[in-house]
Amino acid sequence: MLTKAAGQGMSVSKETAQPMLPVPTKVLSERRALITGSTAGLGQAIAARLAEAGCSVMLHGLEAPDAVESQRQALAQRTGAQVAYHRADLSTPAGVETLVAAASAELGGVDILINNAVVRHFASIMDFPPEQWDLALAVNLSAIFHAVRLLLPRMRAQNFGRIFNITSVYGLRGTPGRVGYVTTKSAILGLTRAVALENLDVDVTCHSLCPGSVLTPGTESRVEELMADRRIDRGAAERLFLEGKQPGGSFVSPQSVSDLLVFLCGPIARDMTGAMLPVEGGWLAS
Repeated sequence: MLTKAAGQGMSVSKETAQPMLPVPTKVLSERRALITGSTAGLGQAIAARLAEAGCSVMLHGLEAPDAVESQRQALAQRTGAQVAYHRADLSTPAGVETLVAAASAELGGVDILINNAVVRHFASIMDFPPEQWDLALAVNLSAIFHAVRLLLPRMRAQNFGRIFNITSVYGLRGTPGRVGYVTTKSAILGLTRAVALENLDVDVTCHSLCPGSVLTPGTESRVEELMADRRIDRGAAERLFLEGKQPGGSFVSPQSVSDLLVFLCGPIARDMTGAMLPVEGGWLAS
């Protein structure tokens, strides 16, 4: 009989009392990942978790390389993984093409694609600036299309690929004042299903991860605004921000999202594709 040793991550036989080897932590040591929008927030957490799992990673953002260099070096030194960075504007097909080309050249290929970059503008549809609508379509949706179409041929040829489109709870339900965000996040779900079904003949999977409210720099600034405007403490501001959303009253941990993603990169997830995976603290159940 085998029993799990509490807190040790290994199994021990009652008959022999000999510990079995723990599961290796560097489960993605031969994989290479491109993560868009990964210098802060959820994208940064995903990139860090992939590097911890042994994956080579290409960070992406709009910052100048010098501004990201200390972050890049720190992650590489802490994890021992190859960590690169490329600056690119994803609002144009050419920007996506240069990013994919840089990642492929620097890492020697891309096995895992995480489409995380996003823009937001808050306004009703009557007040929504047309240029912000066009930008949302370009960055939140078209950039995913271009990255996938460019990387799929090699993924298929090598019979391995993992594609993750980071959408949102707002891809599964509407809300006022976010027409660009809700529309593009909803459309990503359809794109994910199409990509998944078109690649059932090879070990290339595609999923949508649908986080609830994660404490990113953007949400942090809004919590701080509530603290200042209402003259309330942080706990009260967080509860107010999350009211009507996550019923537990706390933010989703970036680690919860990134751990799920790493799990789905492994062989255990070969027969799972096209899933819409909420990580939202029960928001959709309420």
